[in-house]
Amino acid sequence: MRTALIASSLIITNTFATEDPFLWLEEVESKQALDWVKKQNDESLTHLKSQKSYQATFDNTLAILNDKKRIPYAAERAGYYYNFWRDETHVRGVYRRTTFAEYQKDSPKWETVLNLDELAEQENENWVYKGMNCHYPRYQRCLLSLSRGGADATVVREFDISTKSFVKDGFSLPEAKSSISWYDENTVFVGTNFGEGSMTDSGYPGVVKLWKRGTKLESAKTVFTASKSSVSAGGYTAYDGDKTHHLIYDGTSFYTRDMYVLAKDKLVKLNLPNDASVVGLNNDKVFVQLKSPWKKFVQAEVIYTDVNSLIADKAEFISFIKPTERVSIESLRFTKSAILVTVMEDVKNKLYHYTPAKNDEWKIEQVDFPTTGSISVFNTDPDKDDFFVNYTDFLTPSSLYLVDGKNLSPKVIKSAKSHFDASKYESKQHFATSKDGTKVPYFIVHSKNLKLDGKNPTLLYGYGGFEVSMQPYYSASLGKNWLANDGVYVLSNIRGGGEYGPSWHQSAQKENRHKAFEDFEAIAEDLIARKITSPKHLGIQGGSNGGLLVGAAFTRRPDLYNAVICQVPLLDMKRFNKLLAGASWMGEYGNPDVASEWNYIKTYSPYHNLKKETDYPKVFFTTSTRDDRIHPAHARKMVAKMQGMGLEVLYFENMEGGHAGAANNEQSAMVSSLSYVYLMERLK
Repeated sequence: MRTALIASSLIITNTFATEDPFLWLEEVESKQALDWVKKQNDESLTHLKSQKSYQATFDNTLAILNDKKRIPYAAERAGYYYNFWRDETHVRGVYRRTTFAEYQKDSPKWETVLNLDELAEQENENWVYKGMNCHYPRYQRCLLSLSRGGADATVVREFDISTKSFVKDGFSLPEAKSSISWYDENTVFVGTNFGEGSMTDSGYPGVVKLWKRGTKLESAKTVFTASKSSVSAGGYTAYDGDKTHHLIYDGTSFYTRDMYVLAKDKLVKLNLPNDASVVGLNNDKVFVQLKSPWKKFVQAEVIYTDVNSLIADKAEFISFIKPTERVSIESLRFTKSAILVTVMEDVKNKLYHYTPAKNDEWKIEQVDFPTTGSISVFNTDPDKDDFFVNYTDFLTPSSLYLVDGKNLSPKVIKSAKSHFDASKYESKQHFATSKDGTKVPYFIVHSKNLKLDGKNPTLLYGYGGFEVSMQPYYSASLGKNWLANDGVYVLSNIRGGGEYGPSWHQSAQKENRHKAFEDFEAIAEDLIARKITSPKHLGIQGGSNGGLLVGAAFTRRPDLYNAVICQVPLLDMKRFNKLLAGASWMGEYGNPDVASEWNYIKTYSPYHNLKKETDYPKVFFTTSTRDDRIHPAHARKMVAKMQGMGLEVLYFENMEGGHAGAANNEQSAMVSSLSYVYLMERLK
């Protein structure tokens, strides 16, 4: 039976292959494909850069990105504050550090730890910094990840911060989509491309090994092997004060994982729902957030138990915090004496400080921040009570606060520069009614003198997937390049995201994907009904899963929009699971190789829903040759197919930059400026 199913699947796939004339564009770096890309780039860049507004927009954006007054966010480690920084001098970036006393000054003195520009020049490589994972608690030895051109695949090297040099004969991995983290100071968990059978169908590590310092990678001991159908597997060490717990995870799908404790060379599976998330360890307690109802607990509730009783399979869980219809639980952070809980109430953050009281009860205090924007808590330390908070909203540049852990008073230590006069604008929240009656929130930012005449150039942004929430944020480039040019900005909070917890996400998964698109259309129609804009002046934008969103939007309702910015998108939903990391997302969209699931996927797959003689807006597609997460062929093939239908489109493929679409500030400024110029041309 299994053989017959596989054979049937191959027949379907091969039949489809013969019907797709643009499969050659899936060969990422073939001469034929790259020649096509260069031709598209030349035509689009010539057109967009010739617009009168381009150079000023580019100069504005690059100045903002290189602004030396922007906040240098830093991670505290062993008494130093570490920051990665790019500007016009450090194009690739510099990893640097300073003391806390210096950090609080307006112009701190920084000590360079690693200069990426110098390293790239010495090695003649296009290095892009991808992170520094340092061993706790000493923090002297770190695992540095470097990407060629911004791809997800990285080279890993051990780096010594104290000597500011690479460790001779230290841990080192060649380029791959690897998983590596510290087991102890002389041993690491490692998953990488060990050869045939070591990677999952999604292209991520499926074998976890323990690799000891001074030994060859080939001799590393295998401690776990996942199924090929899993998304990925890996190991990490969780710290609770001076106690450690070595954990192995098996990502059986994008939203499910089995968790194991590795103790004395034995794996003990933790008795937890496979869609739950372990959100932290604190004072011998393990905190877990549920994604589905379990036992006596409700969906999205955070519960806790003694960690040793969980390992012994004798856990008795206690409720810590429950969500409500309008309030979702966003994060938990742990300090020496408290737990910091960030919640979202109608997509706006509030922060609470929990300290233990009697009989498993908690004293709860709200930390004094505005409740109209976004709050991020970081640099919490199990040895300290003070912590950092970043606050921002659409019209307030980010401010970095140090909060006293005893009296909860916040003190501003850094504020970003205001790049436009926010007093001229206002932000509001509205709710649109979707097709099934669901109230869908969205934010709108515009001039206080907005005329309700349906003629305002309006940009509607959306994502709507993977339980990712779209929250208020300050964008200097948006203010200076769009709001200041009489533009209106709209941020949608459609289903598929996490704005109201897992139920908001799950209500638009798989066969219900259309609900995300209906929510987006409801917001567009609400903007038109309010006479804020009209189809002639309405543009939409989205990237990655948001690229799929806007791709579906303009193929479903081309009458609603006059501009579409479709960035690093998914578009060919028949073949998405066969391209790069696509197989990992079948938990979100379904499996197109299963007939019953393709039946609903094909109803919205943008590549398959293009119709001849339909009046589509002139779409601007962007992607990257070095994106090894979402294949650039999605955008390439869509453009080729539309051009074959005689449709006018714009296309830009950055030859580096990875899934982010850009590898440095200058590239980011260019891609952003192209988008603003396109919008002004289409919507003014």
